[in-house]
Amino acid sequence: MHVKDLMQTDIATLRTNDSLDVADDIMGMGRFRHLPVVQANGRLVGIVSQRDLLRASVSSLLKVSAHKQQQWLGKVAVRDVMSKNVVAVEADTEIEDALKLLLVEKFGCLPVVEKKKLVGILTDTDLLEYLQRLLQAGKQRGGKG
Repeated sequence: MHVKDLMQTDIATLRTNDSLDVADDIMGMGRFRHLPVVQANGRLVGIVSQRDLLRASVSSLLKVSAHKQQQWLGKVAVRDVMSKNVVAVEADTEIEDALKLLLVEKFGCLPVVEKKKLVGILTDTDLLEYLQRLLQAGKQRGGKG
């Protein structure tokens, strides 16, 4: 099995000039934890995670309102907080190799590229859902649960 068999291809993305309030809104609406950052031609140039947003946000200890928080995030560009040295895989990468990479590096996702252009994303959730399907299939064949 290959990454292309499990990856998501309907991907929300950001541009480097977007502000973090846009990232926060997209993550909140779509329940995403990672957003790839691409250039106009689709070339992957970075990734923004929920952790990046948390680091850039004003501390809740300061008792800042949600509105003020959004105003603050609106002043910070994605390019200023995104991870630029993104590890990506090709669609034909073996699932086992991608899984090892996620486990060893403690990544939550792997962007999938072809010729440096983003074509998909493989998340830890995708792999857990696949594991669940395998376990269910094993139960249906009379295996142990």
